[in-house]
Amino acid sequence: MDLDRRRLLHSGAAVLGSVAVSASWPAGAAARVSAPRSPSGGAPAAGNRPVATAMYPPVGAGTAFLDHPSLLGDLPEAEWYEANIPFVDLPDDAIRDTYYYRWRVIKHALKYTGPREGWILSEFLGPVGYSAPHGGIVAAAAHHVREARWLRDHRYLDDYIGYWLRGSGSGPKPATDFLNKNTTDWAHQYSFWIADAVVARASTDGRWQHALSLLPELERQWQGWAPQFDDEVGLYWQTPVWDAMEYTASSYQSDDPYHGGDGFRPTLNAYQYGDARAIATLLRRRGRGGDAAKAGRYDGRARALRVSQERLLWDEEDQFYKHVMRDDNPGRRRIADREQIGFLPWYFHMAPARHAAAWAQLRDPQGFSAPFGPTTVERRSPWFMHQALDGCCRWNGPSWPFSTSQTLTALANLLIDYPAQSHVDRSDYYAVLRAYALTHRKDGRPYVAEAHHPDEDRWIYDSRGHSEDYNHSTFNDLVLSGLLGIRSQPGTTVAIAPLAPRAWDHFAVENLAYHGHNLSVLWDRDGRHYGHGAGLTVWLDGGRIHQQAGLEPVTLDIGGTVEHNLPDEVDDLANVAQEGYPLARASYTFPLDSPAKAIDGQDLHRDTPSSRWTNYGSPNASGDWLVVDFGVPTPVSDLRISFYDDGGGVRTPDSFELHYLRQDGTWHPLPGQRRFPPSPRRGALHRILLDRALTTTAMRLTAVRASGGAVGVSAWQSWRTEDPGLDVAVETPPDGVVPLRPGVAVEVTTTVTALTTRVVSPELLLPEGWTAVPRHPVRPTTVTAGKTLRTRWLVTAPADLPRHLPQPVRLVVRSRGRRGEGFVTGVVHAAQAD
Repeated sequence: MDLDRRRLLHSGAAVLGSVAVSASWPAGAAARVSAPRSPSGGAPAAGNRPVATAMYPPVGAGTAFLDHPSLLGDLPEAEWYEANIPFVDLPDDAIRDTYYYRWRVIKHALKYTGPREGWILSEFLGPVGYSAPHGGIVAAAAHHVREARWLRDHRYLDDYIGYWLRGSGSGPKPATDFLNKNTTDWAHQYSFWIADAVVARASTDGRWQHALSLLPELERQWQGWAPQFDDEVGLYWQTPVWDAMEYTASSYQSDDPYHGGDGFRPTLNAYQYGDARAIATLLRRRGRGGDAAKAGRYDGRARALRVSQERLLWDEEDQFYKHVMRDDNPGRRRIADREQIGFLPWYFHMAPARHAAAWAQLRDPQGFSAPFGPTTVERRSPWFMHQALDGCCRWNGPSWPFSTSQTLTALANLLIDYPAQSHVDRSDYYAVLRAYALTHRKDGRPYVAEAHHPDEDRWIYDSRGHSEDYNHSTFNDLVLSGLLGIRSQPGTTVAIAPLAPRAWDHFAVENLAYHGHNLSVLWDRDGRHYGHGAGLTVWLDGGRIHQQAGLEPVTLDIGGTVEHNLPDEVDDLANVAQEGYPLARASYTFPLDSPAKAIDGQDLHRDTPSSRWTNYGSPNASGDWLVVDFGVPTPVSDLRISFYDDGGGVRTPDSFELHYLRQDGTWHPLPGQRRFPPSPRRGALHRILLDRALTTTAMRLTAVRASGGAVGVSAWQSWRTEDPGLDVAVETPPDGVVPLRPGVAVEVTTTVTALTTRVVSPELLLPEGWTAVPRHPVRPTTVTAGKTLRTRWLVTAPADLPRHLPQPVRLVVRSRGRRGEGFVTGVVHAAQAD
């Protein structure tokens, strides 16, 4: 368990704003505590040279046909993109440039929340009042999984999916009108299709064991929608606003235009259909006793949903799926309007082939067609753009990336997986995708906000400091799985069925991470563009495995999945809640910035919203410092710093110094630093490795420019590699807080459970003036697999410790891996006297 930072409130620990303070650390403000038994006045060693894992996942063997630096342009931390994303080359500049911009959107949306939950993907870059803990919003979470499944680093989605299914994202929420009165947990606040997304992700990375481990939670999530299932009708009902769609055409026909009248909708019913099919797939793959029968029951529920949807929601006359009001509608009359959600059944292969005529509306000038569309309701509707320009947010006409993503995914399924039909073709897919790409502009630069005018080149729902890089949709998944036709498969094959225009003479996707391999696909009509053969050529791990003359679909065997397990890492500096410890302070801060935002778990390189510390406008001629106080002794060995550079008043420093706080209260340079790159460089994530780990309660960064200009920090991190073979904990009451009695010794029990046999050394680290005496001598101990080492400590807090003031305590366990590498595994808890 990790320290619950929401409860860790420290009196007088407010972040300093634009107030200039002393150029040295204020006396008594830092807890000057080192590890027990450390040499007086020295830098306490945490062992020999610590584990120095790679900052990024290794790419491995692949191809090098494309000019990656040119394609990335000036994106900060280019190494992250090089390690993680598939590179594409397209003759359409609008789609190509949007593709790389949307990877920046994903990178900005990555938020490290702390050791307990790890990474999540945010919707807004800044927090909003209706989000789940740490700022998660479930409405677009399945979009996030579909988009980020193409990243090479699997830890992001492992953590994020776990957050919604097992972590605080699945925890209780108030059943209020503001947060959805129909549900009592965050993962059901909005409609959500998580099981389908998990299967799509496993079909891409091949890590089926991880997906199978989620089955109990996926079933619980699916069954959690039962209160909104109408047994008589055979369908789920939903309130439009909890489909993330306020003020829809159907909503305006109810007595509550904001929320919308509860109704039977193609949204939640399609999501539940897709998730039921996905759970059945996982059950059959697991193959335990009874799994086949259970899978059959899920398939049966899915079939029943499809039958009921065909009976109630399909309008035979208008050839479209429609919303049906639940209340005051005894005849179950469908609304007259076609809404874009009527395309959703094809997203999950739920719609039968005979209904393909619905897609004629996509390009109909009176249907959903628009230069920056598609529209969210057909133009024929009397509610089209009704009040839409009066203010956010109305989904009755504006072009909405959330829904555009779903529609294009559904269209790709229709064109690739369904029988041939005469209503739409690949030219329509390209036209809509290109129109979608063209919305991604503002002032001539790549941009995405909440909703775009369907007929004018402008975002209409776009709030400064709120809507930038709005992560509520997919785009790159549409390029990879639709336009370029990389169709993930559950077995040992990959299907390639491009929807790219037949007039294109070239395109490429390079080093796409697929089932642990690197997949590259080149289309070069005459072989002149790339110089590696004419036609469609496929490469696997750097070797050519297929070549054909045309763009006809092909399925290729790629062999078994190659597992690439990445190390378990935690950032001890992250404080996403910006409360308690770690606590950031500075000698001066520009009024619009904050020291706390340098350690908020995000690394943003944009002007708004602010997520940085800068000293812009500082009166201090000698430079300014930024200090982070851990509040408790903490091992330090792998620091990473991202400097903010706006190209104007705040620039990358020419040099920087790092100090740590010694036991005697003095600052000293961090010893044995190895810096990468050796000197500050714009757009780089600077890594500082220590030859020997040390333990300290605070660190200080001083960065300067030779000209004396301002500097800034968008992210400061302190990473530690944990032992995957250990589970460590401090035993606490259910509230997770260690109870104390000021001035009186209290017994605290720590546990170390070994998943594989390890030699371990536990240590309990405490704030200044506290003591911890083990009841029995603590020495390196062998813990065999499946066993637990319990250590009992007598912890004494100062007699004058204020009551109801939580303080952090840290358990650290040192261990050795199979290759002799040293791990430091830890956990932080709050401790307080009642």
